[in-house]
Amino acid sequence: MFLVMINGKDHECSGGTILEALRALDIQVPTLCHDPRILPTGACRLCSVEIEGQERLVASCTTPVAQGMRIWTHSEKVEADRRTNLTLLARNYPAEECYDEHLEFHRYLRQYGIDLTRVGRIFKLAPATDEPRFTDFDHPYLRVDMDKCVHCYRCIRICNEVQGQFVWRAWNRGDRTEIRPDTGGPLLDSSCVSCGACADTCPSGAITDRLVVEKGAPTEWTRTTCAYCGTGCEMLVGTRGGEVIVAKPLLDAPVNKGHLCVKGRYAHRFAHAKDRITQPMIRRDGEWHEVSWPEVYLYIADRLHAILAESGPSAVGVLGSARATNEENYLAQKFARVVLGSNNIDCCARVCHAPSAAALKATLGTGAATNSFNDIEIAQGFLVAGANPTENHPIVGARIKQQVLKGAKLVVVDPRRTELARFADVHLQIRPGTNVPTFHAIAHALIESGAVDEEFIRERTDDFEGFRDFIRNWTPERVAPIAGVTAEDIRKAAAVYASVKPAMIFHGLGMTEHTQGTEGVQCLVNLALLTGNLGKPGSGENPLRGQNNVQGSAHMGCEPSNLAGYTPISQVADLVEKIWKAPVPREQGLTWMKMLDAASEGSLRALYAIGYDVYFSNPRSDETKKALEKLELVIVQDLFLNETAKAVGHVFLPACSSYEKDGTFMNSERRVQRVRQCIPLVGDSKSDWVILKELAATMGFKDAFDFDSPEAIWNEVRQVWKAGAGISYERIEHNGLQWPCLDEEHPGTTILHAKQFPIGVRANFSKIDYLPTPEVTTDEYPFILNTGRTLAQFNAGTMSMRTGNARIRPTDLLEMHPCDAMLLQIHDHEKVRITSRYGTAEIPVQLTDKVRRGELFATFHDPKVFTNRVTGGQRDRVVGSPEYKVTAVRVERLEQAAPAISKP
Repeated sequence: MFLVMINGKDHECSGGTILEALRALDIQVPTLCHDPRILPTGACRLCSVEIEGQERLVASCTTPVAQGMRIWTHSEKVEADRRTNLTLLARNYPAEECYDEHLEFHRYLRQYGIDLTRVGRIFKLAPATDEPRFTDFDHPYLRVDMDKCVHCYRCIRICNEVQGQFVWRAWNRGDRTEIRPDTGGPLLDSSCVSCGACADTCPSGAITDRLVVEKGAPTEWTRTTCAYCGTGCEMLVGTRGGEVIVAKPLLDAPVNKGHLCVKGRYAHRFAHAKDRITQPMIRRDGEWHEVSWPEVYLYIADRLHAILAESGPSAVGVLGSARATNEENYLAQKFARVVLGSNNIDCCARVCHAPSAAALKATLGTGAATNSFNDIEIAQGFLVAGANPTENHPIVGARIKQQVLKGAKLVVVDPRRTELARFADVHLQIRPGTNVPTFHAIAHALIESGAVDEEFIRERTDDFEGFRDFIRNWTPERVAPIAGVTAEDIRKAAAVYASVKPAMIFHGLGMTEHTQGTEGVQCLVNLALLTGNLGKPGSGENPLRGQNNVQGSAHMGCEPSNLAGYTPISQVADLVEKIWKAPVPREQGLTWMKMLDAASEGSLRALYAIGYDVYFSNPRSDETKKALEKLELVIVQDLFLNETAKAVGHVFLPACSSYEKDGTFMNSERRVQRVRQCIPLVGDSKSDWVILKELAATMGFKDAFDFDSPEAIWNEVRQVWKAGAGISYERIEHNGLQWPCLDEEHPGTTILHAKQFPIGVRANFSKIDYLPTPEVTTDEYPFILNTGRTLAQFNAGTMSMRTGNARIRPTDLLEMHPCDAMLLQIHDHEKVRITSRYGTAEIPVQLTDKVRRGELFATFHDPKVFTNRVTGGQRDRVVGSPEYKVTAVRVERLEQAAPAISKP
């Protein structure tokens, strides 16, 4: 601690800069170039203070506190200097600009009595630039008018230091200096990712949020959690007149640390989309008819009671939602088990991250991420496998990128050259479907070179000798032709990953959506065990969850074999029955993919799908549709008439968005965070938990669902899930808590497995035999198609396609190598037909060397394209997840069908 005198009073300060000390003491000084998210520069000099013994004023943002300092923050000399600096900054500012209290610069002008008209007259003889300053009024989210720029350079620095995109640049010199995007032209033509950080930091109105300009500044602000990916960014949602206007990142949020991506910050207008369904509907004679809530509940109850009476509980299935809250998913599985008497309950984790949960639980004892996102800044190395974080988990991706720019090592294993691959020390651009042999070869190289943690292996693992014998045959030379990379690069990847400690592993759907998805993740765990990168800060094996609450939906019991806490039914059924005062069915339930099989066979007669567009999302969509058409009752609960409802729905229940409800989400790092209502319910829509509660009451189970709030539901969750017992709403008002959190004195768990694993002190290595996917290329189907997401769109596009993001990414694209396109006489942006053994789709082509020859990549967000008509029917051997990442296809021009080329 330092003892300093500020404005004649003694204060104790903990260190840091003078500005930090002043703010901690709530002593306000103006700043224009400063933002706590970026490095201080002292450029604007508005924060200057007077220090006894120093001839000149010093910038408080760059000057460290020292013992015995005597500081004056608002002396006559300081205030005169500030007024002069403000006048100079305002010399080119538009004199006709109206005062806006939300802009820092305007507030300071008023505070110091700076008259823009008078300033303009004083500086009217200043040389004018030959060219007009940069403007861009065409971007869907940002409005740029550099006539209002005061050259604080915050936009440049936050783009560089937080997002790492390097879009904004200073062009020219001296009085001709101007801020423009990297291309010099419109933002949509630049490398901008529309994260909005520049608008968030701009103090003068040069870069602003377009909707704020068009509709006015928000009048209310509500703290909540983003409804998109599983990163779990916290934000302040600004509303006006019951509409969402803008979202701003929270500086104190441990997940996103004052940053958001284009979806979290801007893609919220779906809540006000014109095609929102806000009234219950029943389809009769092929036409949808609006009905009342009591009528629709009675209709569903009568139909379900009849099916249950005739065919029993196994004839009905329920699907929870990765977009719904923990509380709502908990009620969904309770509805299935108590009201329907069935364990036929699942969620979209089945088609994405069920392999992660199964692999991590089998090897380490807990089916979730071992570490926290805050460990990124501790890690000295990263292995990113089958994940594209800068697009699919943008805040995580930006944090990894920044750490790599500061010197951390990076290995990327991915069939595509992703953005992070450009920064990697090694990029293993493997063939899709070869994860298992690739990580076996890396393990071999680690052992062969002696780059293993012998102490950790000795104390925390079993049967290393057996694993060493098993892996001996998986040499890089053997694997290189299988994976399509060189043995040298495999060894280099192993050396880079092992060269620094600690090192984190992140993986995504490129690891899990394979026939050996579960086993591939087990192979990744082997690498962490070999190098001792478990149970320590900055280490671990961490799945990046795709949707906002996919971790929570399965964890709340939307899983046929597990109850809340992802705990097997056999272990906790007795406890749950006491709390529910109702029996828990013991019969083995069906996973979603097995429900689909049962629907095809006729044994499943009804499906209740909550917030999950199964027809559009499933592989082999045409076969999915045929199976769903056999069902007697398909209940769709969503915001919009999704593709499932359009094609096969019998009943539609209008749910509300996350902006209209309370509850919690659970992110990828096991953090439970609050969701809060920001706007009134739209129309006659209802929260998912309210719909489930009222439907259960109609079916005769009122007492079991007699909750008056999401918090009441959560308190029951805490009773049945012991590892979450300490996570009360009161404790997660800010920032959330990570489980295990056993009681209300427990701080939460940021790092798993520090001293032992739930399965014991030691973990076993996994000896996985490689079984190549049956999906292979032929002369008829010579290309391998890989699918995934893109930055501006999200999953089935239900939300993001109804926002300005549709201008940034209007439709899906098929990435193809230029050499392959040349052989087929296909041009950039030309629409083509892709055909697999399962179906066809028409999609525009994007020529790029991000993919290798013979390989393709497509997104799947646009119903007009319907990419999943093409994707295949292979499934993970352990948990049954579909293999979206490997489908053999051919590509044909639409103008004239071209013959299939020989296998590249």
